Amino acid sequence: MRIHFTGVAGAGMSAAALMMRDAGHQVSGSDADVFPPMSTYVEGLGFPFHRSFAAENLPDGLDVLVLGASAKLGGESNPEVAAARARGVPVTTFPELVGETTAGRRNTVVAGSFGKSSCTALLAHVLAEAGRDPGWMIGAISPSLPATGRWGSGPEVVLEGDEYIVGPTDRRSKFVLYHPQDVLLTSLIHDHVNVFPTFADYEAPFRELLALLPADGLLVAREHPAIRAIAPIAKGRVVWYGAERGEGWWADDVVFGEESRFVLVSPDGARLRLTTRLLGAHNVENIVGVAAYVLERGLATEAQLAAAVAGFQGIRRRLDILTTRSAVPLIEGFGSSYEKARSAIEAMRLHYPDRPLTVVFEPHTFSWRNRDALPWYDTVFEGAARVLLVPPPGHGAASHDQASFDDILARTAAAGVAVEGVETAEAVHQALSALSGEEVVLLLSSGPLLGLPESLPALFDARY
Repeated sequence: MRIHFTGVAGAGMSAAALMMRDAGHQVSGSDADVFPPMSTYVEGLGFPFHRSFAAENLPDGLDVLVLGASAKLGGESNPEVAAARARGVPVTTFPELVGETTAGRRNTVVAGSFGKSSCTALLAHVLAEAGRDPGWMIGAISPSLPATGRWGSGPEVVLEGDEYIVGPTDRRSKFVLYHPQDVLLTSLIHDHVNVFPTFADYEAPFRELLALLPADGLLVAREHPAIRAIAPIAKGRVVWYGAERGEGWWADDVVFGEESRFVLVSPDGARLRLTTRLLGAHNVENIVGVAAYVLERGLATEAQLAAAVAGFQGIRRRLDILTTRSAVPLIEGFGSSYEKARSAIEAMRLHYPDRPLTVVFEPHTFSWRNRDALPWYDTVFEGAARVLLVPPPGHGAASHDQASFDDILARTAAAGVAVEGVETAEAVHQALSALSGEEVVLLLSSGPLLGLPESLPALFDARY
């Protein structure tokens, strides 16, 4: 088939495009107003990529157009969609395409409010290192994998399961379209308040996902009260995991450092030593969850698992160290929700306990910008010596009760945080121009963050 992806620089869209190309289809795509790392990543994928939307982008003989969900694409008013409709070409979404094409395989859906990208990438990496040839779709870039999407020749497919809706006119959560045979559930904390106003609204699709599991399916679930409440919905076997001792899999004797190490403990008390170069306690917990799934399903030996975990390089924007020579480490984290931001800050305090922490933060998602989320700013920056706060973007502001930049600054300052508002990249450069050399700097956002992840590393390496 010839498949065109309108909005291909979206993380899920580009991964789905790569899956389809790997399956033998001819793929092309287009997008606009995109930023690194996804923009540079997509440009290097080797299929036709257009940096604007136009009817002439559609190839001759097009079989299907896949439309992304971002509001900037314009939906049915997009010129590529209009051209496809005029030519009688079907228009679909990437969750529908992925669900339809993988329906006959052994699909493992990795879902949760946080941790799903890291766990999906690690699981795909472990299976590949164990000699299997899985398919996968991951909404983030991992240096340990050749691509974010792969079809694979084996029966297993590992899919990052996003609870967000398919699109404005299709309110189903993406992951319910993926025909799950097994589920790894990492977390369940209220998020995406613009489409799930209450926790009950947010929880509902997770209940629907677990109800889809077959009788021979496996649910590997992180120990948490909210997950305990919905786990009985799953028809198959349920296995628990966590960072601390419990009835399932857990981590013992954890020692954090440049290379962290711990002992993986199984429900029957068996012990396996593991090492990782990933930062943070949350990543130890992610490893426990993936290891529990792999060993419960017999998808790798203990030796294969240990070697794969030790060699896993994580995923981009999840505590990447961007500097190479600077005495001041510059690290990029992903701060799309309170829990993700807190885990990144806690990881900095854990690995750099004696260094003053400066956080450069952009409240990019609807959740961070919503007025109901202002209490998040009371505690999210605990442990930071200084916060540089970038203004929230304005797109979609009319769709929810958006807090102003002044509201966010005032709430953060009221929490006793040393916070400064910085509106340009140059202002951030100036604010970071006189560090002592003892600090650590964390860039935290899910958006472009004024291009700072691209501009600051060379400045830090030259200056510090």
